[in-house]
Amino acid sequence: MDFNRDQDDDNLTSLLVVLPLAVTGFVVAAGCWTLFAVAGVHLRETMALSGVQFSLLLAMPMATGAMLAVPAGLAAQYLGARRVMIACLAGLAACMVLVLNAETFWGYLVASSGLGLAAGFYSAGLQFVASHSSDRHLGLALGVFGAGVTGAGLSYYLIPLLHRAFSWQGVPLAYLTVLLLVLVLMVLLTDEGDAGRPGSNDPPTPLLDRLRSIRMWQLCLYFGLVAGSFFALALWLPDYLTSRFELTTRDGASLAQWFVIPGALAQIAGGGLSDRFGTGRVMVRALGFCLIALFVLSYPPMTLLVQGVEKTIEVEFVLPLVLERIFVVLLGIALGCAMGGIQRMLVAENRDGAAFAAGLLLVIACSVAFLLPLLFGAVNQWLGVRSAVFMILFPLFAGCLFLFARSQRRSERQALLHTGV
Repeated sequence: MDFNRDQDDDNLTSLLVVLPLAVTGFVVAAGCWTLFAVAGVHLRETMALSGVQFSLLLAMPMATGAMLAVPAGLAAQYLGARRVMIACLAGLAACMVLVLNAETFWGYLVASSGLGLAAGFYSAGLQFVASHSSDRHLGLALGVFGAGVTGAGLSYYLIPLLHRAFSWQGVPLAYLTVLLLVLVLMVLLTDEGDAGRPGSNDPPTPLLDRLRSIRMWQLCLYFGLVAGSFFALALWLPDYLTSRFELTTRDGASLAQWFVIPGALAQIAGGGLSDRFGTGRVMVRALGFCLIALFVLSYPPMTLLVQGVEKTIEVEFVLPLVLERIFVVLLGIALGCAMGGIQRMLVAENRDGAAFAAGLLLVIACSVAFLLPLLFGAVNQWLGVRSAVFMILFPLFAGCLFLFARSQRRSERQALLHTGV
């Protein structure tokens, strides 16, 4: 008993050393990941980009992230998480150099594609953190690491400031400087012992066999829908809020960060609550709050004409900016709690293949985050209703809640039957 307690204390001490550095790296990587969510609005105005071009600029980091997630996870599993994290940071720095020198839409599109390396950093970082965490603190540690996506929200605040103070070229230059600083700290303050399973010669067949597990695919699909929707909304909200309430780019980005930052931090609460009460309870309640927020946000401004006895009564329905902000924050927090819970559940069931599991999570999440902005743009252009983005998500989350609740009920029933036997 004392041996297990001493081992937990050693894991906690090691975790307190490596977790801040991993989180810092993910904050910077996530900021790069959503660079064009704010900067793209400026480029759309200066380069007269079409709606499809703008959507591609937003979605390409997610597409390449989906392609890189599993290879990065396998590389972290067998070459070492530390090496993959360093390589991803170096690649993101190279992308900032491309952004500095791009002059055409295609140049920016290539640079935007390279930002998908942030997904590789996440896959490797999850292995990096899980290898230093005990089961007792796993959900909380993974939630803290996942909260590094606050870097996306910080981008909404920092990019307009940098743009105003140093012009557009100052934005990628500032990101390049921070990336190089974190890269140097990662090289100097970590060693190969922090890498997870470096230099393993085991074949990847046991990991690939996990693809046959229906349970893994179910959890990946749940996480993919939740996290993919979160990333897609993080990319879409600045432009949506700017157009919806006729705000400036800076005000729209500042308002959108109230979705990203609370949502990212809510992963800590989701992981910690899952450690204590179980992922099932956290997920069901989080998805329920998501449906409430989506239902309210789905209603567009409308005018109802009521035929009265003597005259036609005109009733206007417009959701005020204050209420819109409240439900956007609620949606972000609910999504964050759900991400923290599912992330904890999947890694706990696949401790020896955490990076590979994280890669699968990101494949689906990035694929969803790639497709949704394109779908948002097409539906918005076809219907002409901006709040259609929330209408699309409502039935998806309703189906997700139904399937997850049914799966949990089946698992609980089987556990009771086995207990009775």
